[in-house]
Amino acid sequence: MAAKRLRILILNAALAGGTGNTEVALTRLARLLAKNAEVRSLALAGTKRGADRSFAEVKPELAWADAFVFGTGTHWDSWSSVLQKFLEDATEAEGTALWLGKPAACVVTEHSVGGKGVLSRLQGVLVTMGCLIPPMSGLVLSKVAEIAAGSEKGAGARDKFQEVGGREAAKAEASGTEDFWCTDDLKIVAHNLVEAVNGTRRWKAWPVDRTDFSARWMA
Repeated sequence: MAAKRLRILILNAALAGGTGNTEVALTRLARLLAKNAEVRSLALAGTKRGADRSFAEVKPELAWADAFVFGTGTHWDSWSSVLQKFLEDATEAEGTALWLGKPAACVVTEHSVGGKGVLSRLQGVLVTMGCLIPPMSGLVLSKVAEIAAGSEKGAGARDKFQEVGGREAAKAEASGTEDFWCTDDLKIVAHNLVEAVNGTRRWKAWPVDRTDFSARWMA
């Protein structure tokens, strides 16, 4: 009998729904996960013609999934109002089989600041719900980091960023940015989430600055 294919649910809780920066990041992550799993993606935010998706609507999809990915933007040091409402309504299912023991990854986008606090608090809520948090399965993608990595320094830099990849372009285009999260790190998030579901524990780590992290950078 063939092994059951992994089932991963991606929930985009960004205010922009399927049209914003969070959707771009989650789409890239979905492509990576699709190599090893069946992936379903849902945007919680409604359109002009429809209301936001309720917890009751999403509940069957949560039951279907073996693991989750949550995505949100950053709004005044917090996650979206859509996600806040969803989590409040999900309280009734805290500690139930809907969540219990299922690995969860998180992708937070931000313009400039506040995203790391959002990520840490969201992971804490998911643990309280009953989820498992795999190592290096949450990250913050920032416009500021993208600019520092050279992605907005002109057409030539953008082409190089896309050709070489976020991490390597960061090294090539701007000194000191190799320790910033970038879209290349989504590969690590995808790998570790699948490992957690499979129970194989062959974890991967994204690059970390181990030599210059204490250097003075202010003139």
